[in-house]
Amino acid sequence: MSETNTSTNFIENIIDEDNAKGTYGGKVYTRFPPEPNGYLHIGHAKSICLNFSIAQKYGGKCNLRYDDTNPVKEDPEYVKAIEEDVKWLGFQWEKRCWASDYFDQMYEAALELIRKGKAYVDDQSADQIRETRGTLTEPGVESPFRSRTVEENLQLFEEMKDGKYGNGEKVLRAKIDMSSPNINMRDPVIYRIEHSTHHNTGDAWCVYPMYDFAHPIEDAIEGITHSICTLEFEDHRPLYNWVLQEVGFWPNPPKQIEFARLNVTNTMTSKRKLRKLVEDGVVDGWDDPRMPTISGIRRRGYTPESIRKFCSEIGVAKSNSLVDQGMLEHCVRSDLQNKVESRNVIENPIKCVITNYPQDCQEMVEVENNRNVPEMGTRQIPFSNEIYIDGADFMEVPVKKYFRLFPGNEVRVKGAYFMTCNEVVKNEDGSIRELRCTIDPATKGGDSPDGRKVKGTIHFVDAKTAVKIRVRNYDNLMLQDENGEFSVNPASISEEICYAEPSLGEAKPGERFQFFRHGYYIADTKLTTDTEKVFNRIVGLKSSWKPEKK
Repeated sequence: MSETNTSTNFIENIIDEDNAKGTYGGKVYTRFPPEPNGYLHIGHAKSICLNFSIAQKYGGKCNLRYDDTNPVKEDPEYVKAIEEDVKWLGFQWEKRCWASDYFDQMYEAALELIRKGKAYVDDQSADQIRETRGTLTEPGVESPFRSRTVEENLQLFEEMKDGKYGNGEKVLRAKIDMSSPNINMRDPVIYRIEHSTHHNTGDAWCVYPMYDFAHPIEDAIEGITHSICTLEFEDHRPLYNWVLQEVGFWPNPPKQIEFARLNVTNTMTSKRKLRKLVEDGVVDGWDDPRMPTISGIRRRGYTPESIRKFCSEIGVAKSNSLVDQGMLEHCVRSDLQNKVESRNVIENPIKCVITNYPQDCQEMVEVENNRNVPEMGTRQIPFSNEIYIDGADFMEVPVKKYFRLFPGNEVRVKGAYFMTCNEVVKNEDGSIRELRCTIDPATKGGDSPDGRKVKGTIHFVDAKTAVKIRVRNYDNLMLQDENGEFSVNPASISEEICYAEPSLGEAKPGERFQFFRHGYYIADTKLTTDTEKVFNRIVGLKSSWKPEKK
């Protein structure tokens, strides 16, 4: 194996062993099998990246397969969103498949189990089955219908298919072992009755396979070699193998491998709970920038490269763990810092009137687009006798080691001149109306010919040409207590009107920028129009999270 194909995790080690033995003829075929009952979230991103990347690494293939065995929950809206998410992350599936495409073959597999005496029709209710399943320390109780003959079971199962019975009247159960230490092997239900119209098959079926029965069959039909699942399916693997072995249609069945799912601090990834946030109007949709959905983080401004990097950095483990949210933000920040241009944006503006600068004059000064990447060049921004500076860049009574603007102090106005505050003009209520300042004309460009040094550098926008933009800053959507319980954060979003240099008035939806000294922002893809510019904060400039030293 070449250096680029060196194994980096236990899944790849398993694949290497299979390839060395010729188990699947050297082929690697994976799949990503979401249920189209909600939008994908950051946890799914790990599974997407893992399945598609492994297939790419080994020159194999990866299918996108929809687990649509439950006709009540599926929605075409979710299908469209899932495909957009996979493509946005940079992957393309080999085939787009539906579990429902295999309903005929699944039904035949169920008949095969019945013929072999490995499945039976049970008349017990769901509650009765649950009550007789047993516990971790006590065996289950066999159903009184477990001894039905093969002929009787075949007839009853056909009658179930033909719609003779109502929902819940009968189920088909695998006949395995009611005393098995693995509760999943205690005669699990493999088919149930559901009189509902299916989005793909219409009213052709009123019996539907359970996931644990359908999943291995889908993999086998598609020729999947390695069925990579999250860790909660580890206890289901014996049933996965049992189904394929007992049905016996596939001489070289796939192998299920489990890995730890992605859990991120302060992040709730339950689709059911996320759906409730949408339905209750807590957020403005599945793609709300505060949501941990892939569509939400896309609208928030995260890049696909940063998500792939994050999924690669956290690695593949066999035990569940909690990943610091700061690591995700670090990956986003690291990706953006050398990609996006800087722009001057002023929060909590204070007007500075430069008394020794001509009132009817305006000039263009030069600032760099990205100080980390000189190759990105410079831009010209306007400067006049009235500018806005950040409220955080002025203190009337400065604290110790405050080096920005205060009365009598001189600072560098980035790209322009050295400027000194001479007077603070206030309104009747005591608030600051404006600062009266002077510049040193000899310091144009931001440096003094006499070598004079200043300790503070501040940015600005020209007051006469500045454009107003709406800026949305975010905190965690959910708060998590010491018991791991989530509650909605009432301060998860704040908005303010800021002043920006003129070029941001032309920003297009989806364009990203670094707001100088504030953070990384994106023009919101839904709210930004020709007349109103709305920017979402992606991440701040700095983080307390640090990568571990290797």
